[in-house]
Order: sequence, then structure tokens, then C-alpha cells
Amino acid sequence: MTDRRLWSYKDIAAHIKVQTDTVRSYRKHGLLPPPDHVESGKPYWYADTIRVWVANRPGNRGRRS
Repeated sequence: MTDRRLWSYKDIAAHIKVQTDTVRSYRKHGLLPPPDHVESGKPYWYADTIRVWVANRPGNRGRRS
């Protein structure tokens, strides 16, 4: 089943248990995938996009969310 909910910086931060500013920094440094949607200048990602990114990001070492 595909999860097409759009997540903001805040949602991503809660998912990976970091501060919102950390997620913004990840994007600034090119560590986040490109946003799936931009609305009023604010980026959003599909939940599935972020789950795949979390599973494949360096340093994951098998963590499960």
C-alpha cells in the first residue's frame, strides 16, 4: 500500500527523532531527497519517500522506525 500523505519538515523530524532545524540543515546540505511537492514555497515529501530515504541513508545500521 502506498502512503501518499505529504510530510513537512516537522513531520520528518518527528519520524527520525531530531529537531526540525536538523531536517532543514539536511536539505540545505543536499542530504534529503528533492521535495515531492512545493506549496506556497514550502517543501513537502510523501511519507513513502521519507521512509525509503531513512532505510537507505548512510549510518542507518539497520534501525527500524
